[in-house]
Amino acid sequence: MPRIHEFDLLENKLPRGALNAITDVAGVAVGHATLIEGDGPWRPGHGPFRTGVTVILPHQGNLYAEKVAAAVHTINGFGKVYGFEQVRELGCLETPIALTGTLNVPRAADALITLAIEQNPHIGVGFAVTGRKGYASVNPVVGETSDGFLSDIQARPIGEKEVRAAVANATSGPVIEGAVGAGTGTSCFGWKGGIGTASRVLPSEKGGYTVGALVQSNYGRSDELTIAGVSIGTYLRPPDSVNRTEDGSIMIILATDAPLNGRQLERLCKRAVLGLARTGSTVHGGSGDFVIGFSTAYRLSDRPERLVEERPYLHLQPIMSAFSLAVIESVEEAIYNSLFMAETVVGRDGNTRHALPVDEVVRLVRGNGR
Repeated sequence: MPRIHEFDLLENKLPRGALNAITDVAGVAVGHATLIEGDGPWRPGHGPFRTGVTVILPHQGNLYAEKVAAAVHTINGFGKVYGFEQVRELGCLETPIALTGTLNVPRAADALITLAIEQNPHIGVGFAVTGRKGYASVNPVVGETSDGFLSDIQARPIGEKEVRAAVANATSGPVIEGAVGAGTGTSCFGWKGGIGTASRVLPSEKGGYTVGALVQSNYGRSDELTIAGVSIGTYLRPPDSVNRTEDGSIMIILATDAPLNGRQLERLCKRAVLGLARTGSTVHGGSGDFVIGFSTAYRLSDRPERLVEERPYLHLQPIMSAFSLAVIESVEEAIYNSLFMAETVVGRDGNTRHALPVDEVVRLVRGNGR
């Protein structure tokens, strides 16, 4: 199914990147592992499964040894994210970001720890080989939304095997979207949600920097859905008119090549809610809506040799409005792509999330003057 920009429905003010994806930020890689197994009645602990994991790598080197500047922001905190507090405190990211189903979070975090220790054997025990002093911990970062409507969430089937596979599959090319990886069992506005991505490029006079977004969409009632300013939910509802009673969640990942520190990245993260709002979200009280942002512009050594280092630094304030617009447009479009690219999925007990009828949506948006 085509992505939303192919229908020319959005009046964006900034140009898209070459891939219109978070991987337009040089060095960023995305990988998925998808678990689709079993059909029919739910057998607690044994399936059926419609779940997975998605990983986002700021670079494909040793991320623990060469960290990147990062920030996090909580829009609404009814969620089970892992590792946020240290990112807030230190302003950096030292593992890939993993996205998965809610109850898989501890297992995904454990897998990230295992991978970090394999690359960095001194974690937790010190530099026995080099003789340097110091002990180190590691802070895995994991985000989640619930896929329990379609999958056996109690089984917690996503662990080291799946995280390893997602990391191994990670590429810096086009990103697979829709019902894949962490988006396999999610819902959005009563339709099938999933993984979506988009990007924007600032004008050359404002640095020409790239901002990319990736989302794991799992939120909203069908009557709230808004696309390109048109209240689609007023005209169009899922065939079975079934809506979950819970409010749902979204994970938003932002990446940029601009030389921003943690405080500046937090400013960008806070703007993501405006892109979310454009889609019709009112941020329900029972939702877990979180943002993680990072910069690939420079790397932070885990054990620097010098007390003071010189790093590139962007005077953000003169072009903050351009960055805000890039974030807002990228997040909005990434969410639409998560819907447009998702296929119908039948899960446990025959529970079904139907694919958004894209042709009908396009007709409605154009019929309302877009």
